[in-house]
Amino acid sequence: MPIALHLALKSKTTFSPNPSARLYRAILKELPRVLTIYDIDIPIPQAKAAIRADFTKNQDIRDERVKHMLVEKGYMDLEETLLQHKQRSHLLRNFYGHIEMDGTMRKRIGPNSTIDEQFARN
Repeated sequence: MPIALHLALKSKTTFSPNPSARLYRAILKELPRVLTIYDIDIPIPQAKAAIRADFTKNQDIRDERVKHMLVEKGYMDLEETLLQHKQRSHLLRNFYGHIEMDGTMRKRIGPNSTIDEQFARN
């Protein structure tokens, strides 16, 4: 049975003047290991840019409770990633923003489609 990392619990007990920066550094420290574990062929600067974009997306939040919740969620996500509770596609979605699904865009019908278009086999 794997030993749990307890990163989220450690983040609660340790005081830091800037917990989001500490989380950011912890994620960047583990980034090469995560890319190796999940066999993701992304250059490290590109992966760092994706992580930085996730952090800057929430930079305008002022409520301390929401900040605390986001930091705890970040530590839990990091811990789940390191313990391999996620799949490769979950991480690719984080790095690229979406995953291309070839067959999903095959059949799109509009609101004014006829019954023949709706049941046509393409």
